[in-house]
Amino acid sequence: MNFHILSLFPEMIEGTMSHSMIGRAQERGLLNINNINIRDYSTNKHKRVDDYPYGGGNGMLMGPQAVYDAFASIRPSLAPDTPVIFMTPRGRVFRQEIARELATHEDVVLLCGHYEGIDERVLELICTDYISVGDYVLTGGELPAMIVVDAVSRLIPNVLSNADSARDESFEDGLLEHPQYTRPPEFMGKRVPDILLSGHHANITAWRRAASERETRARRPDLWAAYLAGRAQEE
Repeated sequence: MNFHILSLFPEMIEGTMSHSMIGRAQERGLLNINNINIRDYSTNKHKRVDDYPYGGGNGMLMGPQAVYDAFASIRPSLAPDTPVIFMTPRGRVFRQEIARELATHEDVVLLCGHYEGIDERVLELICTDYISVGDYVLTGGELPAMIVVDAVSRLIPNVLSNADSARDESFEDGLLEHPQYTRPPEFMGKRVPDILLSGHHANITAWRRAASERETRARRPDLWAAYLAGRAQEE
């Protein structure tokens, strides 16, 4: 799978995405992260990409030309249905089902804004979707883009060392993941639940399911309500 990230600060992405699971997946050829520096496509002699917004207001705005040309440099290699996503608080909130949908594509393009945003005209010309990672404002789109890459990459076959890991994690069945424990069996007076030491796999599975439901009900009532509604529809 190929991620094409259009950014003014590709070094932020290169430094972070070269480690851990994502770095190993790139080394094994399971995924490729193509960082495109938008500034390289500026026709301004000083390589500026921003200007004052029409109508006034605070801050500067990224102009359309460099963004459009940066995208045009990769467009010939992309399938017609390739998602081109602008990372912005204006977008729909990123969720696991969106990650699953993106993982079905060979290529995903992520556009990172900076300053006060990007000229609306180029967004209308190239973007197929807007995605937000939450209701807060960040300096730029690089961190949100890396979140999307990380979440989607976990769903690519063979990226995780354990094939069951992605299936068993939070949100895959509408619930939060159950609590996890490792050695030692007792730590500072707190013991691992006895059932996890029993070796009885059916009982362990039932305990984990019940624990997931308790966690979701207590910590994410919004997810719990959606989970109950989904079960009611199935019945």
